[in-house]
Amino acid sequence: MLVKLAILFSGNGSNLENLLQKLHKKKIGENEFEVVLCLCNKPGAKGIERARKFNLESVIIDHTKFLSREDFDKALVEKIGQSGAQLSILAGFMRILSPVFTSNVRAINLHPSLLPLFKGANAIEESFKSDMKVAGVSVHWVNEELDSGKIIAQKAFEKTKNMSFTEFESKIHALEYEILPQSVVEIFS
Repeated sequence: MLVKLAILFSGNGSNLENLLQKLHKKKIGENEFEVVLCLCNKPGAKGIERARKFNLESVIIDHTKFLSREDFDKALVEKIGQSGAQLSILAGFMRILSPVFTSNVRAINLHPSLLPLFKGANAIEESFKSDMKVAGVSVHWVNEELDSGKIIAQKAFEKTKNMSFTEFESKIHALEYEILPQSVVEIFS
């Protein structure tokens, strides 16, 4: 079966590029995956260049041009609908989504902590500074409540005593690059 994917991002796009390398136009098991939409809310995001390496032009929907969160989400829903994507993947998409989006789009989110702990935009720092002995990443279904949808997958690692923030962040990103494509493949297998 051909599985059509939309990837939403806001910045650097390293998870976007990882997904494109591992899934775009690849046959895995019974499925062939194709990214039919790269969508970004920030006109200058580095991820736009990363998508071009795969001959994909990103659609820019600048959230600052909308009067309300709901109007912005309506534009997202419309563009995703036009693409025919069966699953939308939030890969560093830094917007809180309203029910206009969450009730109309089947989407998953990659989050850099072991949910339900450390929700929101500062998860990596909060997790690093915490007393917890383990840290990790989560992939979850997107719902109305921030970082609260049903968890699909998690991967963890042990924090070491003298680990620097840079080492910690690198470990988080390494796990993200593993877990996100795996989760997408598992959803459709």
